[in-house]
Amino acid sequence: MNTEKEEQNEHTPVQETTLEIRLDNLEHNVNFLKSKLKENTLFMAVVKAFSYGNNHCEIAKYLEKKDLADYFAVAYASEGIELRNSGVTKPILVLHPQVAHFQEIVTYELEPTLYSYRTLEAFLDFATDKNLDSYPVHIKCNTGMNRLGFLPEQIEDVCQILSDKKQVRVRTAYSHLLASEDKNAEVYMQEQIRKFVECQQIIEKYFPYKVLYHNCNTSGILNYPQAHFDMVRSGIGMYGFGNDAEYQPNFRPITILKSLISQIHDVPKGGYVGYNFGFQAEIPTRTATISVGHADGLNRIYGKGIGFVYINGKKAPIVGNVCMDMLMVDITEIDCKEGDEVIIFDEKHTSEILAETAQTISYELITSLSRRIKRVYVE
Repeated sequence: MNTEKEEQNEHTPVQETTLEIRLDNLEHNVNFLKSKLKENTLFMAVVKAFSYGNNHCEIAKYLEKKDLADYFAVAYASEGIELRNSGVTKPILVLHPQVAHFQEIVTYELEPTLYSYRTLEAFLDFATDKNLDSYPVHIKCNTGMNRLGFLPEQIEDVCQILSDKKQVRVRTAYSHLLASEDKNAEVYMQEQIRKFVECQQIIEKYFPYKVLYHNCNTSGILNYPQAHFDMVRSGIGMYGFGNDAEYQPNFRPITILKSLISQIHDVPKGGYVGYNFGFQAEIPTRTATISVGHADGLNRIYGKGIGFVYINGKKAPIVGNVCMDMLMVDITEIDCKEGDEVIIFDEKHTSEILAETAQTISYELITSLSRRIKRVYVE
């Protein structure tokens, strides 16, 4: 993957498809989220899935350098290993560890979530076999999402198992709100919070030291301040999305995807564009071929007029099917030439807006962006 750090001149067109990542916007977003917290509440930066397409190593190193995060969270051990190899030193929580990776987790000083009796028993067996002492682990509580975690009625049994095991030390216990951005789901969210407080009360009976509690994601930070507890987690908010029109003006998307016009075609009436007769010109039409396709994360769902790009400030709808490495757009009414810059999404025409045209969410679009796209980091 090609990455650079530079001051990008916004008036100089890109020479290839480029993902510009605004680290100043990242810092702004984190500071806004932290402004909603009490002074001693810790901040966990969620950098799983390649930092939502932005490169977890670069994002985490920047946050660590600026002292903006107290903890990092990844989904799998391999992501944490990459962070360690890049020089990240702060604690790293593995949200969804697999039993097969326990040795790597310990070797690289990652911290596993225990979310089922299988993972609990397997890690205790591993810790005993390796003579571990007070190794940090995390308990996942299932308060209603039913994805991972121990049910509230299982927490007492889990604590009884862990409380006399010198091989491990419970660092945090956490849960996850399933619809914290949905104002209509408040009753269920409050019930989830109540169940998590009950889990905390049980946990506190079994451990003589302080266990940290965290429950809120980005929308939880914004909508449920009573549930901030000891620490909060943020992923999408760091990258510039508040999941709510009320809060969005406070966020700055950090990801700008640019490309360029490779070739322009004058398609006669009745002519076709792209694979499988995906577009037939009803009138003489001018099209531009852009050097980005579904292998880069712009999926086929955006084809046939659903998606669009911006050229010289004007909206150009995608015509025909999106190809693996290219897509074509209608520029009949746009004054442009080959080599001109193309904006797929930026701070104004955001990935969230583009994703909504395909009835999906910004998370899916930005995490799909290929590692082959050149990434430029602007501080």
